[in-house]
Amino acid sequence: MQVDRHLSNDSLDTSEANRETGPWQRLLTGDLPLESESLLFIMVNFLDFVVTYRLLALGRFRESNPIAEYFLYRWGPFKGMMLFKISLVVFVILVTQVIAMKRLETARLLLMGGSLAVIGVVVYSVRLFLQFG
Repeated sequence: MQVDRHLSNDSLDTSEANRETGPWQRLLTGDLPLESESLLFIMVNFLDFVVTYRLLALGRFRESNPIAEYFLYRWGPFKGMMLFKISLVVFVILVTQVIAMKRLETARLLLMGGSLAVIGVVVYSVRLFLQFG
């Protein structure tokens, strides 16, 4: 009987194992909720970086976001914009992952709303590029 009992303890199902690990441990070990939503947010921000950099390279446009403009003029067009975008993306994803520990759907909505906002900026920037570029 003790052998059977020992075997059953070794074969914990994953839901029981997940209950034993806290949300912070799962977050730090890479077991992240909202991976698809986070990836979409990263991709649309990368597109925004590319389109914005292209517009700025034309010399006829300037950055309208004062915080991004600070990074741009402090560290140069490529490095400054990249630092700004990476900082923004990391901050938003970290905040939404923390929110997801308690309110998964709220975090999902925040990430999707952020992605939609950035898609709007990309569409507007592409329109500017096509019209004036």
